Amino acid sequence: MARIFITGAADGLGQLAAKALITQGHQVVLHARADQRAKEALDKVPGAEAVLTGDLASITETIRLAGKVNALGKFDAVIHNAGVYHASGEELLAVNTLAPYILTCLIEKPGRLIYLSSGMHEGGRSKLDRFKTGVSGINYSDTKLHVLMLCQAVARKWTDVYANTLNPGWVPTKMGGPGAPDSFEDGYETQVWLAVSDDERAKVSGCFFYHKKETHSNPEADNVPLQEDFLALCEELTGVQFPYKS
Repeated sequence: MARIFITGAADGLGQLAAKALITQGHQVVLHARADQRAKEALDKVPGAEAVLTGDLASITETIRLAGKVNALGKFDAVIHNAGVYHASGEELLAVNTLAPYILTCLIEKPGRLIYLSSGMHEGGRSKLDRFKTGVSGINYSDTKLHVLMLCQAVARKWTDVYANTLNPGWVPTKMGGPGAPDSFEDGYETQVWLAVSDDERAKVSGCFFYHKKETHSNPEADNVPLQEDFLALCEELTGVQFPYKS
């Protein structure tokens, strides 16, 4: 039995992944943005161990959330599922880019880290020059490239962790809309598989998956000097340093 923490688990793919993991007999701790959302999350996922609150748009609250996670003890896997789409550049950067960075740095290192990116990351650009000067120019695709850059840096630095990113597909969540062509099952099964499976194909690191199959990704994410510049900017903006030792 594994113990998993999932961000953004009040609804959508995070909630579905939580339900699937609990059905398999695993312990799951949920995350929600605020108290009311937390209550709704527990109502919808009654088998969850607990639910933690924290607004990922706030650096301060995200840092506190990491402390709450650590207070519950060590986790076998963390699924960085939370994300926003229809939002300002400031909120996109805070929730989609900086929050996973902060939580990765501050949560006690699990055995597996799973990051949700998007097929749209391929059209993204790192735009590191805009982190401090023109955040309004950063879009969703850019932040999903940032997620992949973070994961690749983690995989390179933490050789004792399985760190992978995935594209859940275009699924009919609130974000994807009712016309999305992929199924909910296709959307959450890969993160569940990466979090707990003994399948050797899942026990890898630095890979990008789509429906349980490794696939190509934006080569900009593999640029090591760019990854280092990205980590340095995240540290400067958040005050949180990446723990470099494995």
